Amino acid sequence: MFAKLNHLAIVSENYAMSTRFYEAVFGLKTAREARVESATVVGDGYVGMNINPRVAGRGARLEHFGFEVNDVETALSRLKAFPDVQWAKRPSNRPFAGISAHDPDGNVFDISQKDMENRTDVYVEKNALHPTHITHFALRTMHADAMAEFYRTVFELEPRNKREGDPNHYLTDGHMTMIIMPWRIHDYDNTGIMPPSLDHIGFKTESLAKFKSEVERLSARNPYLAPFPVAQGPEARARLALFEKSCPFCQHHLSDIEGVFLGVAEA
Repeated sequence: MFAKLNHLAIVSENYAMSTRFYEAVFGLKTAREARVESATVVGDGYVGMNINPRVAGRGARLEHFGFEVNDVETALSRLKAFPDVQWAKRPSNRPFAGISAHDPDGNVFDISQKDMENRTDVYVEKNALHPTHITHFALRTMHADAMAEFYRTVFELEPRNKREGDPNHYLTDGHMTMIIMPWRIHDYDNTGIMPPSLDHIGFKTESLAKFKSEVERLSARNPYLAPFPVAQGPEARARLALFEKSCPFCQHHLSDIEGVFLGVAEA
C-alpha cells in the first residue's frame, strides 16, 4: 500500500470544546503529550484529526485531509504530471503536514512520511483501533470523475463499491474510504449554497442504538456537548436531505457542536 488516508483537519471557533465533543461522543483519544497552547489532535487508532483554533481570515469548517505515503518524493514526482498542481513545505510545528498540496480542482491535502521530523502526537503513538472509528470522509468537487482519477494515479487508492447510476466515486486505502461527489449548484435549490468543499466525516460504531442513547445522555448531562441541530427549518431539512441522499454508508446523520456533518453506521 503506497498511501494511507489517515489525517483530517477541522478549523473550530471553540477548539477546546470541539475536542471534548469528539472525545465524549466518539471516544477519540488526545495525544498523551498534548500542548495546551496549540491545536489539539485526536485519533481513533488509525486516523488523526487536528482541531485547529480559528484565526482571522480562516473560516470554521471541515477544512482538509491528508495522506501518509511510503515515499514523498514519489508522490511529488507524480504530481508533476499535473501542471496546475503546486505544493509547499510546511513549518515544523505542524504535527502531520510535511508537505501541503492541492488537486487540479483546488482541494487542499497534506502529505507526510513516517520518518518526517515534524510528525508528533497521535501520528507517532501506537494505539489500538477504537470500536467507534472513522471509516470515510466525503469531498464535493467540480470534476468528480477527473479528481477520482487524480487520486488513483498519485496515491494508488483503489476504487470500490461504485454502483450503476451512482455519480460518486469511492476510493480506499483498504481501511479508510474517500467519497468523491460531484458538486452541482442545483443540488442547493432549496437551501443555502455551499461551495465545493469537504462534506462530512463518517464513523462506524458497534451499536447504533447504543450510540444514539449515549449521545442523548451526554447532551442531557452537558448541553455544550449536544450536536448542533441539523433539521430546524425547511432549508436545514433540505440540506440534510441532500446529505442523506448522497452517502450510502451513513445510517444516522448528525453534526458536531459547530455544524460539521457527521454520518454514523452500525458495524
